[in-house]
This record gives sequence, structure tokens and C-alpha cells, in this order.
Amino acid sequence: MSLTAGIVGLPNVGKSTLFNAITKQHILAANYPFATIEPNVGTVIVPDQRLNFLNNLYKPKSLVPTTFEFTDIAGLVKGASTGEGLGNKFLSHIRDVDAIIHVVRCFDDANVTHVDGMVDPVRDIETINLELILADMEVVQNRINKIGKKAAMSKDKEAQKEASILNKIDNHLKQNKTIRTLDLDEDETKLIKNFSFLTAKPVIYVANISDEDLVKDDNKYVKSLKEYAKKEESNVVVISAKLESELCDLNDEEKETFLSDLGIPESGLSKLIKSSYALLGLETYFTAGPDEVRAWTFTRGMKAPACAGLIHSDFEKGFIRTEIMSYTDLEKYGSEKNVKEAGKMRLEGKDYLMQDGDICYFRFNV
Repeated sequence: MSLTAGIVGLPNVGKSTLFNAITKQHILAANYPFATIEPNVGTVIVPDQRLNFLNNLYKPKSLVPTTFEFTDIAGLVKGASTGEGLGNKFLSHIRDVDAIIHVVRCFDDANVTHVDGMVDPVRDIETINLELILADMEVVQNRINKIGKKAAMSKDKEAQKEASILNKIDNHLKQNKTIRTLDLDEDETKLIKNFSFLTAKPVIYVANISDEDLVKDDNKYVKSLKEYAKKEESNVVVISAKLESELCDLNDEEKETFLSDLGIPESGLSKLIKSSYALLGLETYFTAGPDEVRAWTFTRGMKAPACAGLIHSDFEKGFIRTEIMSYTDLEKYGSEKNVKEAGKMRLEGKDYLMQDGDICYFRFNV
């Protein structure tokens, strides 16, 4: 399944520098607004140490990790929703993503321009959020104008239900509140899904700090950002985009040594990818054999047939059952043969909820 995250923020907060690090691409990252004009799309491999074990055990012809797609768009400014700066052209690029990575500057540097003259992460977040709110409000009001009379003058229950939830959202947006902070039930969430509302998307705030602040815990900007994020139950990942861009040119061993010397247990990029997966409720199952070892991303709560369908639609249509062992058991016993002899290999049917780390062999008939 294709999963995407959109990187947003004010100009010059480190979005493109972070994107360079994420994708190991070297796009323009200049110290002036709107250096990024067309959206840049890159794919990053999701780090998973379990693949290393499976690769060594099966020695397959090919090893295929799971991936995550990131889109970097131009910096947004006040009035973007009405065409200021590069305008709402770029808001449209965010509508198709699954989650938003909101990069916020949390460092002082006289050599790096700030569009508002000084650093204030909460103000910066509210500037971006307001533009996203205004863009969503326009979508809501256009739709209400189209179906409002129909809902009021007819007995069309579906139209009435849609008008009701849209009015509920409209009132919430008018209070400068994002849709993700609105309490919606499962049916309401499904009903508005096709609108791809910007402020309904889950968000991770990335606090971009200086290299020096990485080993400290007293950055005042990060503290204020975390207090803000806590109110809307969003996560904050603290990184140095500059450091991450330097790490991307090192091999794994060099990277590990470099981070160890700094006293940092994990790269910011790794933390960001893991946080993105957790935010979206994503997990991984594996298929493994001499031809290929492959990781597959699925959404927590998916049943075995739907997960089989990620490989090919025929697998889901003709699903019979799946033979499963857990990665933990395979690692513990050392081979499929030993797992079977220990009674840990099992057959599961159509109602089985796939678990993170399952290693599957699907049986189907079309």
C-alpha cells in the first residue's frame, strides 16, 4: 500500500534540508523564501532490523523493504489560502497525503532569515494552521451551498446527514480549530473522507534545532512547541535537519559511530519514520523464501485476506487460509523446521487479524 506524508512549514525552517536527508536527494535548499517551487517527491526505506535477520537466514535472490513517500512543498505564508506567496496551488499537493509533517524552526541564527523576523514556534504553527483551516472552510462552504437546499427541502436522509456534519465542521473551523481536534464518530469520519480535509490529517511536529542543542534538554522553543502539541494530542520529534543531511552521506557503520560519539542513540530520521508509522497505525508483515524476502505495510486491524490483497487482488479474492509464524518465534528457534517442531507454526483463516511481525505464506484459489 502506498503511504505518503507531506512536509509543510514556513519558508526557511529546514523543510528542504530535512527532505534531502530523508531521501538522500540533493534538491535546492536556499536561504530565501520559495526556494522550493515545484513539490519534490521522494521515497525512503523504512528501517527494520528484522529484515537483516531474514536476509541472512533465507539468503534470497532479492530483498525488498517497505517504503514511505515524502512530499516537500513550497513554504506557506500568511494568505496562502487566498493566493499569497505561492498560494493555494501548493495546498492542493497536501490533500493527497496520509499525514502531515509540520517542520518548525526552534533555533536562533542571524544568518538564516525568518519571514516574521524572529523565532516563535507556536506563532509559526498557528500561521500555517490558519491557512489550512481557511482552505478547508472554503471546501465546506462550497459543499454546503451545493447540498444545503436539497437537505432542507427534501427527505433525502443522506443529504441531511452530510449537511449536518458539514455544518458541525464549519462551526468548529470558524473557531480557528482544526478538524482533527473535533470529536467525530466512525460514520462521520467515513462520510468526510473523500473531502481530503487538510486539517483532518494527523500531524507530527518536527522541532528543527541546532546541532549544539541535540545533547541538551533546555531548548525553550521545543518546550513551548511540546506544550502546544500536547493540547491537540500530537507528537513532536526533535531533530537537527542539518545534522541529518550530513548523516545521509555516511554508511551505516560510520553513521552509528558518529551518533555514538555524540551520545545520540538514534537518528532523527529513524525517529520520524517510526513516529509516522505509529501515527498512522501501520505495522509490517513479511513474506520470506529463497526467491524473495519482503516487508509489507498494513494498517492495524486488517484481516488476513485484505493483507493478502496487498500482494495481489487475486490473493484476496481466492483466499483460503494463511500459514503463519511470528518473527519472534523464528528468531528464537532459528529455522522454519524448528518453529514447526516447536508447534509454533499455525494456520489462520479469513477472520484472523494480522499482527506486526507475522511471516506469512498465503494459500488461495482463483
